[in-house]
Amino acid sequence: MSDITLEPCRGPFRAEFTPPGSKSLTNRALVLAALAEGATTLHNCLLAEDTLVMIDSLRRLGFQLDVNEHQRAIRVYGAGGTIPQPQAELFCANSGTTIRFLTAMCTLGRGTYRLDGVARMRQRPIGQLVDLLRNLGARIDYAGESGYPPVRVLADGLAGGIARFGDAQSSQYLSAAVQVCPYARFEARIDLVGQQTSWPYVLMTMRMMDHFGVTPEVQLDKRTGMPSQVLIPLGKYHAADYTVEPDASNASYFLAAAAVHSGAQVTIRGLGSRSLQGDAGFADLLRRMGAHVRIEKDSICVEGTGELEGIDADLRDMPDMAQTLAVAALFAAGPTVIRGLHTLRLKETDRLQALATELAKFGAAVRIEGDSLHIDPPRELRPAAVETYDDHRMAMSFAVAATKIPGVTIRNAQCVGKTYPGFFEDLARVTAQRA
Repeated sequence: MSDITLEPCRGPFRAEFTPPGSKSLTNRALVLAALAEGATTLHNCLLAEDTLVMIDSLRRLGFQLDVNEHQRAIRVYGAGGTIPQPQAELFCANSGTTIRFLTAMCTLGRGTYRLDGVARMRQRPIGQLVDLLRNLGARIDYAGESGYPPVRVLADGLAGGIARFGDAQSSQYLSAAVQVCPYARFEARIDLVGQQTSWPYVLMTMRMMDHFGVTPEVQLDKRTGMPSQVLIPLGKYHAADYTVEPDASNASYFLAAAAVHSGAQVTIRGLGSRSLQGDAGFADLLRRMGAHVRIEKDSICVEGTGELEGIDADLRDMPDMAQTLAVAALFAAGPTVIRGLHTLRLKETDRLQALATELAKFGAAVRIEGDSLHIDPPRELRPAAVETYDDHRMAMSFAVAATKIPGVTIRNAQCVGKTYPGFFEDLARVTAQRA
């Protein structure tokens, strides 16, 4: 599969569907299980490029992992907060969670660890994480340009103590540090400065830590109600079998597909009001646009009404949903403004510029103002060949447009393998089920 031209849906569809496990939860669970004492079995894991490079890197660090691909289960034999190998070369491809989480994890070792990735990874900043870990007592050098991978961790354990952390380019920096702090020599306190990026992802990390036996404490600023401090107690994770939720980010494409087709309906099983993932809130954006939405404890149902309207939305807390919302905006009456997108320039590609370029091919008037994207849908949508920039979310989000607009080609469609290798097959199966 290189380029793929999708056929539009022939009529309304109605389907119940469970996407594969969450990438974010799978990679967090792998780290926590490896740091735990004893053996943990992880169920409903995502097995895609981003998680496979994590598995490979953990093995290179000396951890034993048994992978059952058929059952999507991984047995992880934890090492109790130690890193078995004294040195390793870790290739993280273009997986941000892998390189950030493992940079922090390697500080617990005793030895030298080098972490690198593809060419795009060397353009994605890691300096704020390195500074935070240095302030907690780690020794980390840059093997190339300062502030960017590759990095070299000269590990002799993590001291802990007090550090400050400001408004970051990625929530993964704070998540990476918080996950390893229970094994520092001294209790860690991280003072938070300013508004935190994608805070629901940090909360997700801490809720998972609680599942494995260590519970961080968050202090709120009395004046603003915003998080101002995270206290991470010393402790040890214990083995605790864990079932990974379906991926809320990947569920968004199927929900959006239902929203843009009058009479179509998609129900996602395994996600709902109890979800750990902030991106499950995408359904509320579709509700604001005019879709019928029903959210229960363990399910989300979206039905297209044929009457979508543009909205003004701040996606600071779920920036990965910007592309899905931007494509849905093509089918809305009136403009859509998407704000809080300062992290999008630092993802697998510059997603702000990529969105502006590709949306314009369909006839939309698009402009970027600072960290906001302004979209005026066209009166008549045009077919287009969509460049994906080797970005899985560009491919999957614009596939939603292809379910409605004839003649849409997705270039380099295999890039979906980063988080969802079977995406196009699942999309075809879901949209083929007649209402």
